[in-house]
Amino acid sequence: MSDVLSRLAELLEQRKSADPTTSYVAKLYTKGLDSILKKIGEEATETVIAAKDGQREAIVYETADLWFHTLVMLAHHNIQPQEILDELARREGLSGIDEKNARPKD
Repeated sequence: MSDVLSRLAELLEQRKSADPTTSYVAKLYTKGLDSILKKIGEEATETVIAAKDGQREAIVYETADLWFHTLVMLAHHNIQPQEILDELARREGLSGIDEKNARPKD
């Protein structure tokens, strides 16, 4: 599963230097973080709507869009998908309640 993420992360890194007139991702990078975050918000909303409607194909499609744009945001911040997978692995087997209670208090 992480092979796909690794290949996509590599491609997104390459797109940082691509021509924004020929690359959607390069265009997002050129527009800046606010545009990337706006796309994540749009895709998150579309994912929620698809899930609410219970449309399996739409859920898969919209979740793929959401993950893709989230990966663009991570690449913008020079964060590799493996870092997220490592964090998920760290949390594996840990109760969500225990994990939340272990967080530093503000």
